[in-house]
Amino acid sequence: MTFDDAQARSLLAGETVHVVPYIPPRGYARVAHAMPTAARLLRSGRFDRVVSTGAGIALAFLPVARALGIEAHYVESSARASGPSLTGRLISRVPGVHLYTQYPTWAAGRWKYAGSLFDGYSVVDTAAAHTSEARQVVVTLGTMRTYGFRRAVENLLRVLPEVLAPDASVLWQVGVTDVSGLGIDARVDVPAAELHAAVAEADLVIAHSGIGSCLATLDAGKCPVLLPRRHELGEHVDGHQQMIADELERRGLAVSRAPEDLRAEDLRVAMNRVIEKRDVAQPFRLTV
Repeated sequence: MTFDDAQARSLLAGETVHVVPYIPPRGYARVAHAMPTAARLLRSGRFDRVVSTGAGIALAFLPVARALGIEAHYVESSARASGPSLTGRLISRVPGVHLYTQYPTWAAGRWKYAGSLFDGYSVVDTAAAHTSEARQVVVTLGTMRTYGFRRAVENLLRVLPEVLAPDASVLWQVGVTDVSGLGIDARVDVPAAELHAAVAEADLVIAHSGIGSCLATLDAGKCPVLLPRRHELGEHVDGHQQMIADELERRGLAVSRAPEDLRAEDLRVAMNRVIEKRDVAQPFRLTV
């Protein structure tokens, strides 16, 4: 169950997919509107358990699942390094939902630690690397439909030319960000397959610190340059992107900077760092 957009259609091609209208952050009226859909689907008797990482869809489906006696699991986002999100706190009030954190530091009570997405990645020794120019660059600001991030684009246009090769190409995926007057050929949305292929070929990937963008880049063996959105500037609903960026930089898996602090050397550091993904993922075991 997800929202209908180009990335979902690309990633889930060939799967059984049900869609609900987009639920924005803190969109509780939309959550209520999706609950009858959840009830109709789950009453079919075809499902043994429901698993979700949030946010609005978790609030619509997990309480309904428990009311119908269906096993339910909520895995808190890897963004939440210091405690549960608002969704997690609300879901924790629903009796019988199994709760998981990706950080052992705050696993307590009903919140169990079962591993982290980031455990599957490590930095490869690249002491001999010396790439200084990028021929292919991907800039992705995600598909958030509510918040723009023009500050990131404006600062990238200041710094990025310093590392571009003369024949370089830049794919700009900017979501709802207003880029009028900035002189770039930007796209609102790029299908996941196309975006992932571009990331795989890129010398440099620059992203907002959304978990999907981070994982797509790490999966491709690239070290992303992360520009976290800031809640106080109206760029997101809260500060979770900074939490993601801080954790990935702590592990050496990303270079994180505020857009206004970004320098060409930061871009070169990321270009010369290689990420390795484990061949076999660690199991994430649901408790019953």
